[in-house]
Amino acid sequence: MGLGSPDDAAVYRLDDQRALVQTLDFFAPVVDDPYMYGAIAAANSMSDVYAMGGEVLFALNIAAFPQWLDRAVLAEILRGGAEKVREAGAAIAGGHTIDDDEPKYGLAVTGIVAIAELMTKAGARAGDQLFLTKPLGTGLITTAAKGGAAQPEHVEAAVQSMLQLNRSASRAARAAGVRAATDITGFSLLGHAAEMANASGVQLHLYLERIPLLEGTRQYAEEWLFPGGAHSNKEFFAPQVRFAGRISEEEQMMLFTPETSGGLLLAVPAERVEDFLTACQSFGQPAWHIGAVESGAGIVVE
Repeated sequence: MGLGSPDDAAVYRLDDQRALVQTLDFFAPVVDDPYMYGAIAAANSMSDVYAMGGEVLFALNIAAFPQWLDRAVLAEILRGGAEKVREAGAAIAGGHTIDDDEPKYGLAVTGIVAIAELMTKAGARAGDQLFLTKPLGTGLITTAAKGGAAQPEHVEAAVQSMLQLNRSASRAARAAGVRAATDITGFSLLGHAAEMANASGVQLHLYLERIPLLEGTRQYAEEWLFPGGAHSNKEFFAPQVRFAGRISEEEQMMLFTPETSGGLLLAVPAERVEDFLTACQSFGQPAWHIGAVESGAGIVVE
Protein backbone atom coordinates (compact mmCIF):
# COMPACT_ATOMS: atom_id res chain seq x y z
CA MET A 1 0.00 0.00 0.00
CA GLY A 2 1.16 3.45 -0.91
CA LEU A 3 -0.02 6.15 -3.28
CA GLY A 4 -1.78 3.60 -5.48
CA SER A 5 -4.16 2.69 -2.66
CA PRO A 6 -3.81 5.54 -0.14
CA ASP A 7 -4.29 4.63 3.50
CA ASP A 8 -3.06 5.80 6.90
CA ALA A 9 0.43 4.41 6.24
CA ALA A 10 2.50 2.66 3.59
CA VAL A 11 2.69 -1.12 3.88
CA TYR A 12 5.57 -3.18 2.44
CA ARG A 13 5.27 -6.97 2.34
CA LEU A 14 8.27 -8.81 3.81
CA ASP A 15 6.96 -12.36 3.36
CA ASP A 16 3.68 -14.27 3.43
CA GLN A 17 3.07 -13.44 7.09
CA ARG A 18 4.54 -10.00 7.80
CA ALA A 19 4.73 -6.49 6.40
CA LEU A 20 6.48 -3.28 7.38
CA VAL A 21 4.35 -0.21 8.11
CA GLN A 22 5.86 3.22 7.45
CA THR A 23 4.41 6.63 8.30
CA LEU A 24 5.46 10.22 9.00
CA ASP A 25 3.86 13.15 10.82
CA PHE A 26 5.01 16.38 12.47
CA PHE A 27 3.47 19.72 13.39
CA ALA A 28 3.89 22.99 15.27
CA PRO A 29 3.14 23.14 19.03
CA VAL A 30 -0.45 22.58 20.15
CA VAL A 31 0.31 23.16 23.86
CA ASP A 32 2.75 25.44 25.70
CA ASP A 33 4.54 22.76 27.74
CA PRO A 34 7.49 21.47 25.64
CA TYR A 35 7.54 17.99 27.19
CA MET A 36 3.82 17.51 26.59
CA TYR A 37 4.16 18.86 23.04
CA GLY A 38 6.86 16.30 22.26
CA ALA A 39 4.85 13.45 23.76
CA ILE A 40 1.64 14.45 21.95
CA ALA A 41 3.46 14.78 18.63
CA ALA A 42 4.98 11.32 19.11
CA ALA A 43 1.63 9.72 20.02
CA ASN A 44 0.05 11.34 16.98
CA SER A 45 2.85 10.14 14.70
CA MET A 46 2.62 6.54 15.88
CA SER A 47 -1.17 6.47 15.58
CA ASP A 48 -1.14 5.57 11.87
CA VAL A 49 0.73 2.34 12.61
CA TYR A 50 -1.97 1.37 15.11
CA ALA A 51 -4.68 2.30 12.60
CA MET A 52 -3.18 -0.29 10.25
CA GLY A 53 -3.21 -2.97 12.97
CA GLY A 54 0.54 -2.87 13.55
CA GLU A 55 3.04 -2.40 16.37
CA VAL A 56 5.79 0.22 16.39
CA LEU A 57 9.39 -1.00 16.02
CA PHE A 58 11.36 2.26 16.03
CA ALA A 59 11.11 5.91 15.05
CA LEU A 60 13.28 8.77 13.80
CA ASN A 61 12.93 12.31 15.11
CA ILE A 62 12.01 15.03 12.62
CA ALA A 63 12.48 18.49 14.09
CA ALA A 64 12.71 22.14 13.11
CA PHE A 65 13.81 24.66 15.73
CA PRO A 66 14.70 28.38 15.73
CA GLN A 67 18.25 29.27 16.71
CA TRP A 68 17.04 31.53 19.51
CA LEU A 69 15.08 28.82 21.32
CA ASP A 70 16.63 27.71 24.61
CA ARG A 71 18.30 24.31 24.20
CA ALA A 72 16.60 23.18 27.41
CA VAL A 73 13.24 23.61 25.66
CA LEU A 74 14.46 21.47 22.76
CA ALA A 75 15.65 18.81 25.16
CA GLU A 76 12.24 18.65 26.82
CA ILE A 77 10.46 18.27 23.47
CA LEU A 78 12.76 15.42 22.49
CA ARG A 79 12.47 13.83 25.93
CA GLY A 80 8.67 13.88 25.68
CA GLY A 81 8.82 12.18 22.30
CA ALA A 82 11.36 9.59 23.42
CA GLU A 83 9.41 8.62 26.52
CA LYS A 84 6.17 8.25 24.57
CA VAL A 85 7.96 6.00 22.04
CA ARG A 86 9.35 3.96 24.94
CA GLU A 87 5.79 3.60 26.28
CA ALA A 88 4.92 2.04 22.91
CA GLY A 89 7.65 -0.58 23.43
CA ALA A 90 9.81 0.98 20.72
CA ALA A 91 12.92 3.16 20.45
CA ILE A 92 14.14 6.41 18.93
CA ALA A 93 16.91 5.47 16.47
CA GLY A 94 18.15 8.94 15.49
CA GLY A 95 16.67 11.67 13.35
CA HIS A 96 17.29 15.00 11.65
CA THR A 97 16.93 18.64 12.67
CA ILE A 98 16.86 21.88 10.67
CA ASP A 99 16.69 25.58 11.55
CA ASP A 100 13.24 27.17 11.22
CA ASP A 101 11.44 30.23 12.56
CA GLU A 102 8.76 28.09 14.24
CA PRO A 103 9.28 24.87 16.22
CA LYS A 104 8.01 21.71 14.57
CA TYR A 105 8.40 18.16 15.78
CA GLY A 106 7.27 14.66 14.93
CA LEU A 107 8.41 11.20 13.93
CA ALA A 108 9.05 8.97 10.97
CA VAL A 109 7.74 5.68 12.34
CA THR A 110 8.48 2.12 11.26
CA GLY A 111 6.19 -0.66 12.45
CA ILE A 112 5.33 -4.24 11.65
CA VAL A 113 1.97 -5.91 11.05
CA ALA A 114 0.80 -9.47 10.58
CA ILE A 115 -0.74 -9.48 7.10
CA ALA A 116 -3.67 -11.53 8.39
CA GLU A 117 -4.42 -8.72 10.90
CA LEU A 118 -3.95 -5.74 8.56
CA MET A 119 -6.65 -3.07 8.97
CA THR A 120 -7.36 -0.63 6.12
CA LYS A 121 -9.81 2.09 5.16
CA ALA A 122 -11.17 -0.24 2.47
CA GLY A 123 -12.21 -3.06 4.81
CA ALA A 124 -15.67 -1.84 5.95
CA ARG A 125 -18.70 -3.89 4.92
CA ALA A 126 -22.44 -3.25 5.16
CA GLY A 127 -23.66 -4.45 8.55
CA ASP A 128 -20.46 -3.56 10.41
CA GLN A 129 -20.91 -1.46 13.56
CA LEU A 130 -18.93 1.77 13.98
CA PHE A 131 -16.98 2.45 17.16
CA LEU A 132 -14.85 5.45 18.18
CA THR A 133 -12.15 5.02 20.83
CA LYS A 134 -11.56 8.63 21.97
CA PRO A 135 -13.87 11.62 22.44
CA LEU A 136 -13.73 14.51 19.99
CA GLY A 137 -12.76 18.04 20.96
CA THR A 138 -8.97 18.40 21.04
CA GLY A 139 -8.95 20.76 18.05
CA LEU A 140 -11.57 23.09 19.48
CA ILE A 141 -10.10 23.10 22.98
CA THR A 142 -6.49 23.76 21.90
CA THR A 143 -7.69 26.54 19.59
CA ALA A 144 -9.64 28.09 22.46
CA ALA A 145 -6.55 27.75 24.67
CA LYS A 146 -4.38 29.61 22.14
CA GLY A 147 -6.85 32.50 22.38
CA GLY A 148 -6.90 32.40 26.17
CA ALA A 149 -10.56 31.33 26.16
CA ALA A 150 -10.27 27.75 27.43
CA GLN A 151 -10.84 26.62 31.00
CA PRO A 152 -7.76 24.91 32.51
CA GLU A 153 -9.65 21.70 33.34
CA HIS A 154 -10.81 21.42 29.72
CA VAL A 155 -7.24 21.85 28.45
CA GLU A 156 -5.93 19.24 30.89
CA ALA A 157 -8.54 16.69 29.75
CA ALA A 158 -7.66 17.39 26.11
CA VAL A 159 -3.94 16.95 26.83
CA GLN A 160 -4.55 13.61 28.56
CA SER A 161 -6.61 12.44 25.59
CA MET A 162 -3.90 13.45 23.11
CA LEU A 163 -1.25 11.68 25.18
CA GLN A 164 -3.11 8.37 25.08
CA LEU A 165 -1.66 5.89 22.60
CA ASN A 166 -3.99 4.03 20.25
CA ARG A 167 -2.10 0.83 20.97
CA SER A 168 -4.74 -0.74 23.23
CA ALA A 169 -7.53 0.24 20.83
CA SER A 170 -5.66 -1.40 17.97
CA ARG A 171 -5.00 -4.57 19.97
CA ALA A 172 -8.67 -4.83 20.97
CA ALA A 173 -9.68 -4.42 17.33
CA ARG A 174 -7.26 -7.10 16.18
CA ALA A 175 -8.51 -9.48 18.86
CA ALA A 176 -12.02 -9.13 17.42
CA GLY A 177 -10.99 -9.62 13.80
CA VAL A 178 -11.58 -6.00 12.76
CA ARG A 179 -10.31 -5.28 9.25
CA ALA A 180 -11.41 -1.65 8.76
CA ALA A 181 -9.95 1.28 10.69
CA THR A 182 -8.65 4.80 10.43
CA ASP A 183 -7.42 7.29 13.01
CA ILE A 184 -9.12 10.64 13.53
CA THR A 185 -6.66 13.48 13.03
CA GLY A 186 -6.43 16.55 10.81
CA PHE A 187 -9.27 15.73 8.40
CA SER A 188 -11.77 15.48 11.31
CA LEU A 189 -14.19 12.69 12.14
CA LEU A 190 -16.26 13.33 9.02
CA GLY A 191 -13.25 13.68 6.74
CA HIS A 192 -11.65 10.43 7.81
CA ALA A 193 -15.05 8.70 7.83
CA ALA A 194 -15.57 9.87 4.25
CA GLU A 195 -12.21 8.36 3.31
CA MET A 196 -13.30 5.03 4.77
CA ALA A 197 -16.68 5.19 3.05
CA ASN A 198 -15.09 5.95 -0.31
CA ALA A 199 -12.38 3.31 -0.02
CA SER A 200 -14.88 0.63 1.07
CA GLY A 201 -17.68 1.59 -1.32
CA VAL A 202 -20.21 1.90 1.52
CA GLN A 203 -22.23 4.47 3.47
CA LEU A 204 -21.42 5.32 7.08
CA HIS A 205 -24.44 6.23 9.23
CA LEU A 206 -23.48 8.23 12.34
CA TYR A 207 -25.67 9.28 15.27
CA LEU A 208 -24.72 12.67 16.71
CA GLU A 209 -25.99 11.95 20.21
CA ARG A 210 -23.72 8.88 20.46
CA ILE A 211 -20.50 10.69 19.51
CA PRO A 212 -18.41 11.33 22.66
CA LEU A 213 -17.17 14.87 23.28
CA LEU A 214 -14.58 16.21 25.69
CA GLU A 215 -16.06 18.59 28.24
CA GLY A 216 -16.04 22.12 26.86
CA THR A 217 -16.24 21.10 23.21
CA ARG A 218 -19.86 22.16 22.73
CA GLN A 219 -19.25 25.40 24.61
CA TYR A 220 -16.38 26.44 22.34
CA ALA A 221 -18.34 25.34 19.27
CA GLU A 222 -21.22 27.59 20.30
CA GLU A 223 -18.67 30.40 20.71
CA TRP A 224 -17.49 29.62 17.15
CA LEU A 225 -13.86 29.08 18.18
CA PHE A 226 -13.13 26.76 15.27
CA PRO A 227 -9.62 26.47 13.80
CA GLY A 228 -9.13 27.32 10.14
CA GLY A 229 -8.82 23.65 9.27
CA ALA A 230 -12.46 23.06 10.19
CA HIS A 231 -13.58 25.39 7.40
CA SER A 232 -11.23 23.70 4.91
CA ASN A 233 -12.50 20.26 5.91
CA LYS A 234 -16.11 21.35 5.52
CA GLU A 235 -15.46 22.83 2.09
CA PHE A 236 -13.81 19.65 0.86
CA PHE A 237 -15.89 16.92 2.53
CA ALA A 238 -19.36 18.49 2.92
CA PRO A 239 -20.57 17.30 -0.53
CA GLN A 240 -20.22 13.73 0.77
CA VAL A 241 -22.19 14.31 3.99
CA ARG A 242 -25.96 14.49 4.53
CA PHE A 243 -27.11 15.99 7.84
CA ALA A 244 -30.50 15.62 9.48
CA GLY A 245 -32.32 18.97 9.51
CA ARG A 246 -32.22 19.28 13.30
CA ILE A 247 -28.40 19.34 13.43
CA SER A 248 -27.20 22.92 13.91
CA GLU A 249 -24.45 24.61 11.94
CA GLU A 250 -22.08 24.64 14.92
CA GLU A 251 -22.69 20.92 15.49
CA GLN A 252 -21.85 20.26 11.85
CA MET A 253 -18.66 22.33 12.13
CA MET A 254 -17.75 20.46 15.32
CA LEU A 255 -17.64 17.22 13.33
CA PHE A 256 -15.48 18.87 10.63
CA THR A 257 -12.93 20.17 13.18
CA PRO A 258 -9.40 18.70 13.01
CA GLU A 259 -8.32 16.52 15.91
CA THR A 260 -4.80 16.00 17.24
CA SER A 261 -3.90 12.44 18.28
CA GLY A 262 -7.55 11.39 18.07
CA GLY A 263 -8.92 7.89 18.49
CA LEU A 264 -9.57 5.08 16.03
CA LEU A 265 -12.75 4.79 13.98
CA LEU A 266 -13.40 1.05 13.68
CA ALA A 267 -15.88 -0.90 11.57
CA VAL A 268 -16.52 -4.01 13.70
CA PRO A 269 -18.30 -7.00 12.12
CA ALA A 270 -21.71 -7.32 13.79
CA GLU A 271 -21.06 -10.89 14.91
CA ARG A 272 -17.81 -9.81 16.63
CA VAL A 273 -19.10 -6.78 18.58
CA GLU A 274 -19.24 -8.68 21.89
CA ASP A 275 -15.72 -9.99 21.30
CA PHE A 276 -14.56 -6.44 20.63
CA LEU A 277 -16.18 -5.03 23.77
CA THR A 278 -14.73 -7.86 25.85
CA ALA A 279 -11.26 -7.14 24.43
CA CYS A 280 -11.70 -3.42 25.14
CA GLN A 281 -12.56 -4.22 28.74
CA SER A 282 -9.50 -6.43 29.13
CA PHE A 283 -7.24 -3.68 27.74
CA GLY A 284 -8.94 -0.91 29.74
CA GLN A 285 -9.90 0.75 26.48
CA PRO A 286 -13.13 2.79 26.18
CA ALA A 287 -15.14 2.54 22.96
CA TRP A 288 -18.33 4.29 21.89
CA HIS A 289 -20.83 2.77 19.47
CA ILE A 290 -21.53 5.72 17.14
CA GLY A 291 -23.19 4.19 14.07
CA ALA A 292 -23.25 1.50 11.42
CA VAL A 293 -22.06 0.70 7.92
CA GLU A 294 -24.76 0.48 5.24
CA SER A 295 -25.04 -0.04 1.51
CA GLY A 296 -24.72 3.18 -0.42
CA ALA A 297 -22.15 5.98 -0.46
CA GLY A 298 -20.95 8.88 1.65
CA ILE A 299 -21.91 9.84 5.21
CA VAL A 300 -25.29 10.29 6.89
CA VAL A 301 -25.45 12.09 10.25
CA GLU A 302 -28.64 12.22 12.27
